Amino acid sequence: MAIKQEEIEKLLKEGFPDADIEIQDLAGDDNHFSAKIKSSFFKGKSRVQQHQMVYSSLKGKMGNELHALALTTEEK
Repeated sequence: MAIKQEEIEKLLKEGFPDADIEIQDLAGDDNHFSAKIKSSFFKGKSRVQQHQMVYSSLKGKMGNELHALALTTEEK
């Protein structure tokens, strides 16, 4: 199963309304993406906590429709 880039961006925008988001389909297969997310929601959080927040915002799609996501997160 695959997921469209637009769906990933929609879920991330719902979870992080103030975020600057850049997403790339790394293999052209709707399965392997990279995402750079810059949000004030990450303030004071560790890198692990930031990534957990991103996975949570994807509402169970990580590991199912979304096979791989290379993440870069930073505070806004």
